[in-house]
Amino acid sequence: MGAWEILEHPADIGLRARGAALAGLFENAATGMMEIAASPAGIQEREQRPIAAEAPDREALLVTFLDEILWLVDGQGWLPARVAVRDIGETAVTATAFGEPRDTSRHEMRLIIKAVTYHQLAVRQTGEGWEAEVYFDI
Repeated sequence: MGAWEILEHPADIGLRARGAALAGLFENAATGMMEIAASPAGIQEREQRPIAAEAPDREALLVTFLDEILWLVDGQGWLPARVAVRDIGETAVTATAFGEPRDTSRHEMRLIIKAVTYHQLAVRQTGEGWEAEVYFDI
């Protein structure tokens, strides 16, 4: 199995992400969400944007973290090619997104993600590392 996979849902779309460490899990969840929203082909790492999120637990932290990335896409018209977690704990994460402003002549958008949801949300440690399931309202 890869770093992430699509989870089918009648009304929404979800993903299952994996990582050897919690930081890798969050990075892979960000990659999966972005590949659901836009084709990664053509997105260049021209600029950097800081990402910071805080929440009362790991599950809420993942939602808040992905919400921050979604704000870059929808609120600022900016597409991350990659997200690198710098520091992560139980209730806070800091990261850097590498990407560029959205250019409709070069970037193919796939689905409009309206929100990251708490529906069937799970973040758990496994024998191989970490795994999360998260669904998006589309």
